[in-house]
Amino acid sequence: MPELSRKRLTAAICFALAVGTFAVYFPIWSHGFINYDDPDYLLDNPHVKGGLTWAGIVWAFQPTAYAANWHPLTWISHMLDCQLFGLHPGAHHLMNVLYHAANAVLLFLLLNNLTDATWRSAFVAALFAWHPLHVESVAWASERKDVLSAFFWMLALMAYAHYAKARTSPNVRAATIYYLLALFLFACGLMSKPMVVTLPFVLLLLDFWPLQRFNPPAAPKHSEGGSTLPGLLLEKIPFFALTLGSCLMTLLVQKNALWSSASLSFQFRLANALISYVRYLSRIFYPKNLALIYPYPHSWPLGGVVAAAVVLAVLSAICILLAKRFPYLIVGWLWFLGTLVPAIGLVQVGVQSMADRYTYLPAIGIFILAVWGVTDLLGSSHRRAPICALAGSAALAACLVLTTIQLSYWQNSFTIFWHTFLVTSDNYAADDCLGKTLNQMGQLDKAGEFYAEAVRLEPTYPLAQFDLGMNLLARGDSNEASNHLATAVQLWPSNPVMQYDFGFFLLQHRETNDALLHFNAALANRPDFPEAKEKLEQLH
Repeated sequence: MPELSRKRLTAAICFALAVGTFAVYFPIWSHGFINYDDPDYLLDNPHVKGGLTWAGIVWAFQPTAYAANWHPLTWISHMLDCQLFGLHPGAHHLMNVLYHAANAVLLFLLLNNLTDATWRSAFVAALFAWHPLHVESVAWASERKDVLSAFFWMLALMAYAHYAKARTSPNVRAATIYYLLALFLFACGLMSKPMVVTLPFVLLLLDFWPLQRFNPPAAPKHSEGGSTLPGLLLEKIPFFALTLGSCLMTLLVQKNALWSSASLSFQFRLANALISYVRYLSRIFYPKNLALIYPYPHSWPLGGVVAAAVVLAVLSAICILLAKRFPYLIVGWLWFLGTLVPAIGLVQVGVQSMADRYTYLPAIGIFILAVWGVTDLLGSSHRRAPICALAGSAALAACLVLTTIQLSYWQNSFTIFWHTFLVTSDNYAADDCLGKTLNQMGQLDKAGEFYAEAVRLEPTYPLAQFDLGMNLLARGDSNEASNHLATAVQLWPSNPVMQYDFGFFLLQHRETNDALLHFNAALANRPDFPEAKEKLEQLH
């Protein structure tokens, strides 16, 4: 293909990806915030609501455990949105769409540059842009960290690809610049969401295919820039150093997070990880009954765990055996397995056993594996092009329809949690969130029913205990409310809001000494808690 025509085709594909993504996600303009994480990230966060200020930027970089995350660039992006748009939810959502569209374009440009397979690269990028599993990352304002970290991830991979190619030229300065740029962009990704810690391993996968930089020690360096595994690992040391630093920071800020690893045995977390891998894989190919929250069950059947392990082992063996002939199989498969490791639950934070948003980057590996694999499976027959075009169009059409439907569930708190309630069972977290929504709508009695059901399903879930206590208090049952509030604080002593509200309750009932203890606890866990400071000053 002539160079000019190739550039025009590339530009046209980029345009189609961007416009198509904005078109399918445009209804998000009329959607509101939801009452799950959005209050912590935006609505009740004075640092973010105040817009882009120097004090806010300083706060963002402090190693605090606000919302159990350290992602200063994500905080700053929210601050910038508030500076520009206030708390208009549609504008915040469209900024997520902007990042998502940019990520799809960057993914296409990356794969096209690495492989020269324009249409395969375009199809992978389109699947990434329009797959219903990715609605959660885009439609949820609090998941800015997904789309923002992926933006830096894509740029870092592009910079690394340029570095790898520049190493084969005499221009050493260009290679150094691209290397440092990749390192800087990786650091930006880590400061947006620590899940991107696996990027150094993905760089090694790209070294294997399609860069073909990897050669066994005894083999001649027939590929440009070829090297041995020790040499490639040595080259990645600065990247691994950033990964280690990010992991340590994440463990520091999440040590007091709700539902930590200490709540679950390692055997149970391992069983959940094996089953979750298979569940993620099945949802990529059959995205049905997607929900915001998939809670941990009380147990996993042994047969299901063994079956999941067998499926993963068989698929891994197939990819390894075919790695020499079809290298994209092992690259795509290890991309999927590896990039999911930080969120697979071996180190557990939160109530979810899995989450659709965690597939935002890992699914790319499966898309690559499937697109390249199906194309090669059809061989070089003259029928390959029309078959691929027909099957690809059908797959993308299905994605667009399912994404449109999934997006409609994200209109507000009630629609998303009611849908989650309908497509899952024994979902105590969804019950609690539905109760909170009904409570905000003034339906206190109905809200109380959902809170009570959440407590019945999981008595050790502190948010349900707390919300039920506050609901009972609003309905005039202070004795029963006290029991649930006390239980919530006991289950989650590091939660400053629970400590403060229980202290306020005790103060109203003239239990001043006990109230002081809880106000102090609130301030200890959040030193910049103005209401707790005020109460302590009043009582001293």
